[in-house]
Amino acid sequence: MQVSLSLERSFSRDVSIMVDVLRASTTITIALEKIPYIIPTLEIDEALTTTPKNEAFLAGERGGYTIEGFDTGNSPIEIQKFSGKPLIITTSNGTRILEGMSGRALIGSFVNARAVAKKAFMTAVDEIEVVMAGVRGRFAIEDFLGAGEIISYLQKHDLDEMAQSACLAIQNTELVDEHVKNSMSAKNLREIGFGADVEFCLQRNISNIVPQFKDGQIRKF
Repeated sequence: MQVSLSLERSFSRDVSIMVDVLRASTTITIALEKIPYIIPTLEIDEALTTTPKNEAFLAGERGGYTIEGFDTGNSPIEIQKFSGKPLIITTSNGTRILEGMSGRALIGSFVNARAVAKKAFMTAVDEIEVVMAGVRGRFAIEDFLGAGEIISYLQKHDLDEMAQSACLAIQNTELVDEHVKNSMSAKNLREIGFGADVEFCLQRNISNIVPQFKDGQIRKF
């Protein structure tokens, strides 16, 4: 089994795992505990027009800030207040990556790393690709380390050098947590009042839910 790691772009037609640790991957995973399905959208206007016909909750952020008029932002803590109805979500980074995946598209983070790695292995024919969402096209250390956590459950397979590097980088949990907390994304979230989200996103394997993006919707796989 080949395991590869890439930034922002997906090249696989087999199985890909999108990783946006702070916060889309985590929020989506936690949301599916109580919400039947999620529709990701690229633009705010698209989210607004999609919501009424789906009788859905509306979640979204730009630059970390909750979008004015939305029910909630991109917060894994806040999202736990919602249940029963679908969720429409638009985020700065994670949701746009999903649209570019041509194979089976899964979603992973620290909170479901073991579960998503297991599902990917069970499903893939010969390749698992992990895709870091990054921040507006730039490398984000939290996604690299989150990818490493997932890849650590696949390390018996044939890892490319990027995947090997990510796997090696997560050997010391305390250092991983320190570097994620000191990342640019985490600092921004603390400055705008979402510091608790950073701590939440660093929890390991608290969920067995594996989100899958298919036909425009995200559901439990």
